[in-house]
Amino acid sequence: MAEERLPYPEKTVAQQAVLTTAAGGTAEEAELMVGGIGQFPRAEKPVRRRSFGRWFADTGWRHLIAVVVSLFAIFPLLYVLSASLNSNGTLIGSNRLFGEFSFDSYVRMLTNPDVPYPMWFLNTMIVAVVTGFTMVFIGALAAYAFSRMRFAGRRVGLITIVVVQMFPQLLAVVAIFLMMTAIGDWFPAIGLNTLSGLILIYLGGALGVNTYLMYGFFNTIPKELDEAAKIDGAGHARIFFTIILRLVAPILAVVGLLAFIGIVNEYVIASVMLIDPDKKTLVVGLTQLVSNPRYADWSAFSAGAVMAAIPVVVLLLLLQLYLVGGLTAGATKG
Repeated sequence: MAEERLPYPEKTVAQQAVLTTAAGGTAEEAELMVGGIGQFPRAEKPVRRRSFGRWFADTGWRHLIAVVVSLFAIFPLLYVLSASLNSNGTLIGSNRLFGEFSFDSYVRMLTNPDVPYPMWFLNTMIVAVVTGFTMVFIGALAAYAFSRMRFAGRRVGLITIVVVQMFPQLLAVVAIFLMMTAIGDWFPAIGLNTLSGLILIYLGGALGVNTYLMYGFFNTIPKELDEAAKIDGAGHARIFFTIILRLVAPILAVVGLLAFIGIVNEYVIASVMLIDPDKKTLVVGLTQLVSNPRYADWSAFSAGAVMAAIPVVVLLLLLQLYLVGGLTAGATKG
């Protein structure tokens, strides 16, 4: 006797019965009605739209705060950009944003012989790049020593580095001025009114918070890598330059960016160290443009500030991939 062929051999007998009897139709129609799974479909619940008050209480207030904070942060930037495009040279004429579009201030800053802005810009880039690179290198060496080596006074040294940074730079201005004046009598190349002397002063504070920040990141690198390299005959120098530096690139980028921004914006020590107009940095030179309230050229000042921000923005865009990882990875293990 030939075996009866079921219309849906992959389903159970109970599912066959449901499929063939549902709605009194054929098996194909029944399966279409019940969704093909041997069960009757469930009724869909109507979607209830939340009221505006409930939405605002749940998540809407966050959007409002984000908009207010964004406007608070963006408005000064727009105001400075608008003031740089105003040829009147006053801030009162810039109260109406972008009421006038003129590049006279930019041309005046770049071509005025009494305002050596290109030289200020070049001096700032030289000091910031050299100081930032050297700060990263010195800080990485110190962080590697504190992280991988064990020696007497290690913990005290870490605490001392952080505590010393708590004192403001203003306390050391007089001592720095007298010291650089005395050094300039013997070594004029690194004395007062020199970029090299200013760089050396900045490097004196290289072992600060940056070292402690890199120290936390270095601790996240497995020490097994060092041990494997030592088995192969590598010393500390080779391990540091060939293995560790490649793995800590995010924190190096963060420290380099912070050092670069800090040097570009530094005013106190630079104003004491640099005297000649062609030796000044951007912050010192631009401040002189508005130091006299009667003859303050705020339009030129704003134009110079906008051009000075370009290198910082470019560097930030180039290093943005490393910023989040570099700032957060070192916080998980001390």
